[in-house]
Amino acid sequence: QVQLVESGGGLVQAGDSLRLSCGASGRTFRNYKTGWFRQAPGKEREFVAAINWSGRSTYYADSVKGRFTISRDNTKNTVYLQMNSLKPEDTALYYCAADESSLMLLLDRRESYRYWGQGTQVTVSS
Repeated sequence: QVQLVESGGGLVQAGDSLRLSCGASGRTFRNYKTGWFRQAPGKEREFVAAINWSGRSTYYADSVKGRFTISRDNTKNTVYLQMNSLKPEDTALYYCAADESSLMLLLDRRESYRYWGQGTQVTVSS
């Protein structure tokens, strides 16, 4: 079974940057697509970004496009989310998710990802 562990969250000021990491176990992880979701208190969990198995194709929510970058290093079994120009509205618990399917469809749906991490908190002050 694949296990995902997020790290890199913290408390920052608006305009600052953070890089989240998602470390994965499992020898077949490099074949998995991966996504990042976030959930603020009292709000629905929302899609942030996704990346295919090779790292060649990426997709972003409109709210983070141009500010966030998703990438992966399959030699390290790690997926990253580089977050620049952070805003208070980016404050949320960020989750890493992965699925063995290579289909890059319905990427904003929680049901499209079988494996989930425990989340890492990102707090952006104004």
